[in-house]
Amino acid sequence: MTFSICIFIANLTGIQNITYAVLFIFLIHLLIFLPSYFFQTEKFFDLTGTISYVSSVLFIFFKSNNIESINLGSLVLSTFIIIWSLRLGTFLFLRIKKAGKDRRFNEIKKSFSWFFMTFSVSGMWVTICSICALTGIANGIIFSITTIIGIIIFIIGFTIEIIADSQKTKFRANDDNKDKFISSGLWKYSRHPNYLGEIILWLGISLISFSSLEGFQYITLISPIFTYLLLVYVSGINFLEKSGKKKWGHLESYKKYLKETPRLFGFL
Repeated sequence: MTFSICIFIANLTGIQNITYAVLFIFLIHLLIFLPSYFFQTEKFFDLTGTISYVSSVLFIFFKSNNIESINLGSLVLSTFIIIWSLRLGTFLFLRIKKAGKDRRFNEIKKSFSWFFMTFSVSGMWVTICSICALTGIANGIIFSITTIIGIIIFIIGFTIEIIADSQKTKFRANDDNKDKFISSGLWKYSRHPNYLGEIILWLGISLISFSSLEGFQYITLISPIFTYLLLVYVSGINFLEKSGKKKWGHLESYKKYLKETPRLFGFL
């Protein structure tokens, strides 16, 4: 189902190489899923997304550009996505390596169908998040006011995500904070500033790509909306909020934190 939806959206772009890129994304997920299930490990799950993002972006970029005529906008956007993906993928891999496991997968990895579905959803996530950028890169990014605004928004979102991750890592590294929740730094103003940064940067990527889209390609602008819905209601915030309430729900300080601090920012 997830594969069919992604292929349908890819075909709407009217660019054959986008369809090939989507096939490549799902193939990567399948190839890493098989040994992951056999060895019952989730340690390479996040790296699968990173490999998929980097591979698909490089594939589309080199298929659409040559040494004699490189589109500067496409180069900038490709670089943004690759740097973001490598940074986040490495961060998540090292975190799970240190922890030894990701508790979200405790039961999922025991079931072939559930574990496979999780990798399939990850393939859909990578596809729908990146397809707007892939289409823009394939067409050649056109510099406009919207493009410049998109670049600024991406940098803001990326910076927020890095700072939030860094603050939480330092907080957890302090033994005095064991079994405590973080409410300092950016986490004072948002319960999930890392996810806020993620949503903002993908909005920026969509704006960078916007001027290069045409016709049915505008459907690829669902990217930031999809990212928001998935992070808030499916795999990210929804899971963490339930886990947090089980762990700290009895604390008055945590109840106050939930009441006074937005999940993301403002009305979001």
